[in-house]
Amino acid sequence: MKLAEFLAQVRDRGEYRSQEEAEQISTAVLGVLATRITPEEADDLAAQLPAPLDDVLHRESTGPQSLGREEFLRRVAEQTGARPRTAEWDASAVLSTVADAVSGGEVNHLLSQLPAGYAELFGRPGLS
Repeated sequence: MKLAEFLAQVRDRGEYRSQEEAEQISTAVLGVLATRITPEEADDLAAQLPAPLDDVLHRESTGPQSLGREEFLRRVAEQTGARPRTAEWDASAVLSTVADAVSGGEVNHLLSQLPAGYAELFGRPGLS
């Protein structure tokens, strides 16, 4: 998926005013996700995402931190200046687009590394 298509999907799903806002939210969400997954998983995911979003995963990946869903959303809210409920909306807009942009195997691999509760952010009921 090309960057413009990815951002258009995020913009539509998140009901953002502009492509720039969609990119800012995408960068924030992917940056927080990168702190939650292994550097190897970040590389695998980055390989399937368009530049410059792939760079966010490399820049932020330092090794997996144990973040439950609520802490993940709190950090997204902190990055975006949003309220927790808005952060959930933002994360879902980005991560469900990620799930559409990458292979099903990659989504399953990601979800297998994350605690319960993350699958719905990816627009999935669980592993498929």
